[in-house]
Amino acid sequence: MQMSPQSAPRKVHLISLGCARNRVDSEVMLGGLTSDGWQITDNAEEADAVVINTCGFIEAAKTESIDTILHAATLKKKNPELKLIVTGCLTQRYKTQLARGLPEVDLFLGTDEFTRLPQLLAAPLEKKGAMFAKRTNYLYDGELPKLNTLSRRSAYVKVAEGCQHRCAFCIIPAIRGPLRSRPQTSVVREAERLVAQGVLEINLIAQDLAAYGRDRGADALLDLLKALADVNGLAWIRMLYVYPENISDEFLEFFATEPKLVKYLDIPMQHGSSAVLARMNRGVTREELQATVARVRAAVPGIAIRTTVMVGFPGESDAEFAELLSFVREQRFEHLGCFAYSQEEGTVAGRMEGQVDEQVKKARLHEVMEVQRVISAELMQAKVGKCYDVLVEGLSEESELLYKGRLSIQAPEVDGVIYLNAGDIKPGTIQRVEISAAHDYDLVGHVRPQGRLLIDLKRPELQIESPVF
Repeated sequence: MQMSPQSAPRKVHLISLGCARNRVDSEVMLGGLTSDGWQITDNAEEADAVVINTCGFIEAAKTESIDTILHAATLKKKNPELKLIVTGCLTQRYKTQLARGLPEVDLFLGTDEFTRLPQLLAAPLEKKGAMFAKRTNYLYDGELPKLNTLSRRSAYVKVAEGCQHRCAFCIIPAIRGPLRSRPQTSVVREAERLVAQGVLEINLIAQDLAAYGRDRGADALLDLLKALADVNGLAWIRMLYVYPENISDEFLEFFATEPKLVKYLDIPMQHGSSAVLARMNRGVTREELQATVARVRAAVPGIAIRTTVMVGFPGESDAEFAELLSFVREQRFEHLGCFAYSQEEGTVAGRMEGQVDEQVKKARLHEVMEVQRVISAELMQAKVGKCYDVLVEGLSEESELLYKGRLSIQAPEVDGVIYLNAGDIKPGTIQRVEISAAHDYDLVGHVRPQGRLLIDLKRPELQIESPVF
């Protein structure tokens, strides 16, 4: 029986920009909308509503957000009834300017009120360009419907909102508010629900994971990790964004001995010059960063460290940039991202003298990434002939003849991948893989002959292959 136009399901197309923390907000919006009867579509032209979850961290992200909004607005020429909703960090940061400058938008939602989207769309909008961006210190509690969009076996879990740091270059505390940590029980329940859906890997995210619980008067990350390690059926737990000044010996001891904690740590460092770090208000020196890296690697043999650095911070001299380059060469990080400083209003650094020319920033960024490309290629080549556990995600976008997966030391979306071209490949499982070739950031391998299957008796469908040598 064909549905009448009145009873046809409403369709929503959502575009999520920016970081993984923003992506979790998008997943909450999709969960709420689907629970309210909306269908998700990849085709914006057939949608009844287009939602754009924006990023407003740096100039490039703001430009991308505005361009995406303007492109979506052109769809209204074909479908005047289309509802265009803009939410996220850009809305929270520039609510007045956006409402005035983008009359095409039907509804603006900030970072604290995006959960109201289903109820706001359930009734006719009171006025075009309505704004809901009050500061309410919203905290995701894990009980709201949430649609995992990462992959069938992997998911992000956000354990806190906001930030307690006051880095000179960063606008996040002004956008997202102060640190607010979720209760441990809430995080664990979410992990259990994800595992029940078939997820094998959770990626813990916050602005600074090491600060988890400090708003409640305790350093609670270690207790959280211990509780998550007890979740039956969970295979991999990954930690993203752990600031270096808060890594304790007790944490490292547990990290080294708990098999579910993948030996991977994302430690934002920002620079290799103590003078620049001081101007950034980072609270650490180069020597302290070097000591932290050495301590982490000594405590957790084989660990892969990812970091992020910035070029072009105000006043960055040629000598200070040379310090950054030497720091990158010396530390030989397994994974590294680099971005150019963006002068942002509302930040301490935005008012500093000595702003660096944009062309100089671009040249320095290119030089850092060229150094890292060589390091990464050497580290990848050293893995050839060795065996690793790999989470097999499915067919590669490159070719239907290749499968794609990740080693435990490769985080989703930001690091390289491994392409699988032979063996008894089983998507959705963790398999033992031998590396046969290496590129600058990616690997190629084949599945080893199947070993004894370790089966979780409570979840027999979750199978992890044992090592075969």
